[in-house]
Amino acid sequence: MLEKIIRSVQSIPAFPMTIQKVTEVVSRGDYAIADLVNLIKYDQAITANILKMSNAAYFGARHQVRTIQEAVLYLGQENLLRVVQTAGVSRFYRKGGGGYVAQARDLWQHSVAVAMMAQILSQKVYRCEDPVLYTAGLLHDIGKVFLGEYVRESFNKIEDLVTNQGYSFLEAENEILGIDHAGLGGLIAEHWRFPSEIRDAIAYHHRPDLLDKEGDYVSWLVYLADQLCLMIGIGGGVDGLAYKGLAEALTRFHLREQDLELGMLNLMESLEEAEDVINVV
Repeated sequence: MLEKIIRSVQSIPAFPMTIQKVTEVVSRGDYAIADLVNLIKYDQAITANILKMSNAAYFGARHQVRTIQEAVLYLGQENLLRVVQTAGVSRFYRKGGGGYVAQARDLWQHSVAVAMMAQILSQKVYRCEDPVLYTAGLLHDIGKVFLGEYVRESFNKIEDLVTNQGYSFLEAENEILGIDHAGLGGLIAEHWRFPSEIRDAIAYHHRPDLLDKEGDYVSWLVYLADQLCLMIGIGGGVDGLAYKGLAEALTRFHLREQDLELGMLNLMESLEEAEDVINVV
């Protein structure tokens, strides 16, 4: 089964070239509006999603956005980048989460929430938001999209290990399938040629302590954001909280319990503003 799962990664569609080019141009900061509009307008699916998301209160549009040109004009560099990445990533989540969640929307809502929570934590710890964290949060569970059908087939065996033998869900996936959703997500990120910090954050989002990399903060903040969203019950699937907690996550960033409680309140407000973003899946 493992060989079949690994081989399936090679048949996953390429990450949208439109998103890669727009991200590259916007990150440089010296782009012309016409250049961006020309990059986006030929991808009809992404254009439609960008227009839907651009009017979400979460992205702070002060005017109604009706065209891609208006989106580029009104959103600003930081929000434009997040809108474009969210629009591009959402197409993969329509495939669903197979044996993990009842509906594809649940997994998408969880992924959007983790991306937002990672930004809230970054603001608290570093006084700024980080587009890399947003992307990593959005994609941290991409492995579930493609591993879901295998989990559904073997769910009774996985559940037995978790319920009766003390396995974490991640350990049970590895025991039964030969790979877990985080590891598969890392392979998908490699297939899409994402930078190493995003690949690592996806592959180690349940066990950042195993990533022996000095100065790494992306995987730890994505881990913390994921755990908090699962605690609130946002998009939690059959795996829920069946993972091992890492107490050092809080001390690593000098966070207190009240910081997390405030972060969770801020997240709930952000999710209300992001209804249009969640409804695209």
